[in-house]
Amino acid sequence: MTFPIHPVANSQAVLPGSKYRFTVLTDRLIRYEWASDGCFEDRASTFAINRHFPTPQFLVIDNDDGLEIITDHFHLCYDKQRFSPAGLNAHLSFQHTNWGAPWRYGLDEKLNLGGSLNLGGTARTLDLCNGRCDMGEGVISKAGYAALDDSTSMLFDGDFVVGRKPGDRIDGYLFCYGHDYKAAIKAFYSVSGKQPVLPRYALGNWWSRYYPYHQDGYIQLMDDFRARDIPLSVAVVDMDWHLVKDPSVPHAGWTGYTWDRKLFPNPEQFRRDLHERHLKITLNDHPHNGIHSHEDAYEEMAEALDHDTSEKRPIMFDPSNRKFMKAYLEILHRNLEKTACDFWWIDWQQGPYSKVPGLDPLWLLNHFHYLDHGRDGNTTPLIFSRYAGPGSQRYPIGFSGDTVVTWDSLAFQPEFTATASNIGYGWWSHDIGGHIFGVRDDELVARWVQLGVFSPIFRLHSSDSKWNSKEPWMYRSEYCEVMSNFMKLRHRLVPFLYTCNVVGSVEYEPLVQPMYWMYPESDQAYAFPNQYIFGSKLLIAPIVEPRDKTTNLGAVKAWLPPGSRFTDIFTGQSYDADREITFYRTLEEYPVLAREGTIIPMDASPAPGNGCLNVDAFEFVVVIGNDAEATILEDAGDEAPNSTSGKGQRKYVVQFNQAEGKLTAHSVDRPSKFRFLSLTSVPDDLKIYCDGIEQTDEIKVAIEEDCQAPGLVIDCSFSQVGHCITIELGPDPQLSVMNPMHRLETLIMDYQCEFEVKDQLWKVVTDHMKPVNAVIGTLLSLGYDLSIVGPVSEQLLADSRLCLPFVRRTLAEGSATRV
Repeated sequence: MTFPIHPVANSQAVLPGSKYRFTVLTDRLIRYEWASDGCFEDRASTFAINRHFPTPQFLVIDNDDGLEIITDHFHLCYDKQRFSPAGLNAHLSFQHTNWGAPWRYGLDEKLNLGGSLNLGGTARTLDLCNGRCDMGEGVISKAGYAALDDSTSMLFDGDFVVGRKPGDRIDGYLFCYGHDYKAAIKAFYSVSGKQPVLPRYALGNWWSRYYPYHQDGYIQLMDDFRARDIPLSVAVVDMDWHLVKDPSVPHAGWTGYTWDRKLFPNPEQFRRDLHERHLKITLNDHPHNGIHSHEDAYEEMAEALDHDTSEKRPIMFDPSNRKFMKAYLEILHRNLEKTACDFWWIDWQQGPYSKVPGLDPLWLLNHFHYLDHGRDGNTTPLIFSRYAGPGSQRYPIGFSGDTVVTWDSLAFQPEFTATASNIGYGWWSHDIGGHIFGVRDDELVARWVQLGVFSPIFRLHSSDSKWNSKEPWMYRSEYCEVMSNFMKLRHRLVPFLYTCNVVGSVEYEPLVQPMYWMYPESDQAYAFPNQYIFGSKLLIAPIVEPRDKTTNLGAVKAWLPPGSRFTDIFTGQSYDADREITFYRTLEEYPVLAREGTIIPMDASPAPGNGCLNVDAFEFVVVIGNDAEATILEDAGDEAPNSTSGKGQRKYVVQFNQAEGKLTAHSVDRPSKFRFLSLTSVPDDLKIYCDGIEQTDEIKVAIEEDCQAPGLVIDCSFSQVGHCITIELGPDPQLSVMNPMHRLETLIMDYQCEFEVKDQLWKVVTDHMKPVNAVIGTLLSLGYDLSIVGPVSEQLLADSRLCLPFVRRTLAEGSATRV
């Protein structure tokens, strides 16, 4: 397998000098090079694999005093000397930034502007991280510009790699995209390569633990998950699959390529057992100690490498050697792949050093393993490895390392994941629940699982501690139920996630995006770094602190950007936009909000099976209030073995027209359920058609309240290839206004406080015919902690359409809990 590279720029875009060279890649992106010997580099680097773009419009002023390059977006000035802050600078067009300061080569933004305005990138690892870490820099900045230094990266030379030429060399890229952050990231991907599509199975639940499992015990564990209807898709086997502490191992045991037959007496059967359960297998590989004489593949590797085996000397790990890497992949790893490995977990932790300066072993491993995995042209390649620097997005998935089991670690991960998108790295996989140290805290693990469901990759992980394993049933019953339900939800979301995966690769958009990508001119977008957009459809405000002991509610302060209102998919409550608000949630709930005009495709099964196979029936969660459209993409290669569905790529489109109140599902070929979130009554003129013919049979219509995503549910059980389903709700339907009384009563009932406090709260809410604002004022005057009155205020202030006196009257008359 190869990947396309076009490293040589269009000659018309290149401005060379004796020791400098500029390449105008776009009218907002320029490459600048300095070489003391006048020799410049046209080979692809780990960052830049594509430099051949259509030549943009630009003006050049070249004289003895210097060089100027002018586009519609930047004006670069250069004194033709070695690059310096005074001699190389660029002014941006004023519409891009309010700061007004130019970019100056080599000058840190914090010195230039009183504090760094770069919005960050990501880190190589979170190993032993207990809270925040340095996230480096990305290619977007509030200053309107960002520079990326590519001077020391390794180069691709034919089918292998080389280091850079020695000497005084500078190779950099200046991104001048103002606050159009998405355009900057698309330019980054255009130069560096886009994120490839992941195989569907990678989007489900992964089981991982650093633990010496016996193969029978591992299979039994997988069956224990299945017996509880908890789906999995990837079975991770950490380093104990190979010999570790055996007397024959002459080193610490981290590296190994020989099955431990005491633990895995029949690895071929292990593979068959897992595959029968629709699970993929990944094995952990720490390659740094090389291949020693006790390994099964030692003699074959030695023969391929002309290695003298007479003294049983080890074959040292040497990724800078082309011949070694060929044997490493084609003999050592492929033999193991044939036995029981679907893709590799490359656990390199030894830094960026090799025999050749500039050749980072992690880069080499990621690059060649990824290409090798897709060598047959039919397999969607995948590796599980660490971040090696800009360009790493070409080799998903990222392993972030061994975090500490603390609330501080959990609190940092949403921001860390979202910020990584600023350097194009969108497929992080974290140790959900944390890996080491810390304390036992069931609530912490449950909230971490909830975050994991709305993260790029969901992978439970823990150390070999007897007390730290992540099986949900190892935790107290209320936490077990929450963890299990959210793991089911993750698999129910796979139709949505897989489509985002494919569309995101094509359109250069990561799954998780910081709020400021969409709202770059809003101060609040930067003030809430833990909040993010998930799959372009959902706003996630993670809960990363323990519940209040009095109210039993978790809380998070969030920002709802301007525009149409939002609806929480767990509670059905609608919220006015353009404000800050604190959400209070029970353990079973999580703040996940969808705009009016959203459709989310899901698996209709409440307990999906293993493997993330294409679903037997769809459920579409629809938030009315604006026009909406959802695309669903599938690949026939992800069918169950006995499936009779059509083959090839499939695409379905579901549209909602707000003015007409009409939903149309095009070419649906299986049973489908349509859940109109927070629509709490059946419209009088509801009509349902199939291929233009009104339907009354094989359709169930109901209002579901006590469930996740409450609302009007229309269940169409018929299925036939090419069907077009139409649902007419009537002109301009609106989300129902929630009656908050039932939820308030439930919340206050659970408060662990004096009955007098409960009575006071309930009296204020129910006894006075006051408008909402007056009730809030009375609540605050009681002098109770915000944790007590906050949940009440949230419900009363959620939706400005709420008329509290009317709600009280309907409640007194015995009406439904929603109006």
